[in-house]
Amino acid sequence: MKKRSYHAMSEINVTNLVDVVLVLLIIFMITAPLLQSGINVDLPGTQTGDETTAEGIVITITENNSVFIDDQYVDLRHPEEFAERVKAELSKLSKNVAYLRADQAVPYGAVVDILNKLRLAGVTNVSLVTDPGDKKTRGGKS
Repeated sequence: MKKRSYHAMSEINVTNLVDVVLVLLIIFMITAPLLQSGINVDLPGTQTGDETTAEGIVITITENNSVFIDDQYVDLRHPEEFAERVKAELSKLSKNVAYLRADQAVPYGAVVDILNKLRLAGVTNVSLVTDPGDKKTRGGKS
């Protein structure tokens, strides 16, 4: 019986590596848009507005007046919990900035109430998030 001899292969086959990388790329391309805020809010539209990318906490008010801090529900029947959560989130950031996303069906009084709560919690800079574009508002005017 003849003995087989094996020689070390000096080339690396990268075909399998390329296949895996392309599959991962496709997965990330599909899932990246889903990583945005999971709370569906019909924002009021504006024709003007600045695109900002600064870091800050995001306060969301849904159509049924539910309030979320960075996608986590907050019960407004306990105002001290709201203030504590805001302060905790602000302590993680380098800036004292909050972004308020409110559904256009939310009453003005509810928005002002949240603005007041944010001010009492120590937020000094609040930006209102709108939907850029030529969208009509509920009043019928653009």
